[in-house]
Amino acid sequence: MSLPLDSRQLRAFNTLARTGSFTLTAKELFLSQSAVSHSMKALEQEVGCRLLDRVGKKVLLTQAGETLLHHSEKILQEMEQARTALLQLGKWGRGRLRLGASTTACQYLLPPVLRQFKEEYPQSLISIEPGDTVEALDLLRSNRVDLAIMLEPTSHEQVDFHPLFSDELAFLVGADHPWAVERQVIRPEIPKQNYVLYNKGSYTFRLIEQYFREEGMVLNTVIDLGSMDAIKELVKLGLGVSVIAPWIAARELADKSVVTLPLGKRKLKRQWGVVHWRNRRLTLAEETFIALCKKSCAKLNGLS
Repeated sequence: MSLPLDSRQLRAFNTLARTGSFTLTAKELFLSQSAVSHSMKALEQEVGCRLLDRVGKKVLLTQAGETLLHHSEKILQEMEQARTALLQLGKWGRGRLRLGASTTACQYLLPPVLRQFKEEYPQSLISIEPGDTVEALDLLRSNRVDLAIMLEPTSHEQVDFHPLFSDELAFLVGADHPWAVERQVIRPEIPKQNYVLYNKGSYTFRLIEQYFREEGMVLNTVIDLGSMDAIKELVKLGLGVSVIAPWIAARELADKSVVTLPLGKRKLKRQWGVVHWRNRRLTLAEETFIALCKKSCAKLNGLS
């Protein structure tokens, strides 16, 4: 495998090809004429062929030199573009923000945060990869995202977790459901209800299953959907009971089209937060994003 060419030698070669003079090239590059001459000899030794013909005081390119010039111009242009791109990253408001977030977070948590973030970093490139807790961890591992809004993972071994808020899951029923009328859950009826729950592959679904298993219950027919809005609509129509966090149904609770009721004496709580790889140095934009998340979610903390 051949070694990469020296960029300083390529720059001197390109300048010499343009000026056709060792004297002018040395002057333009603030080098001595002998330094330019030595650099060209070293480049010719490196590529293994003659690149220049000296005709009097004039320097002409050989066929090999013309071929190298064609490629070296592209190489130097790419290098200049790379330098410019890196300099742009250092300017205020530029850079990127690569996020992983569940559908719920995308719909209910991110919009106000990103609105504020864009005001502070108007030229920052934002990308969002959808994914529940398990998927979000995979996105982090594969370096497809830098931060993920998710439920607290069972292990913090490889990640840092920045808590945002905690919530408590509850039954969600339509306003005309018998439980809503009675304002209480009839415990023997819990396994007999039809349930509309969020995504069977999600971390929340597994938490709900585990909770009722420990209560000695198996939930009846379950429809699983990937949209909280669709779940709420089915509940409002009386087509099933759901188990969600009340803050997700704040609007529906306000207009009294649904009612929330506790799962039982034992609570089922979740902790939301922002996750990134442990010991990874955060950019200023990422630190700002986390701070905005904490501020925006403060009112949700402990909401049941």
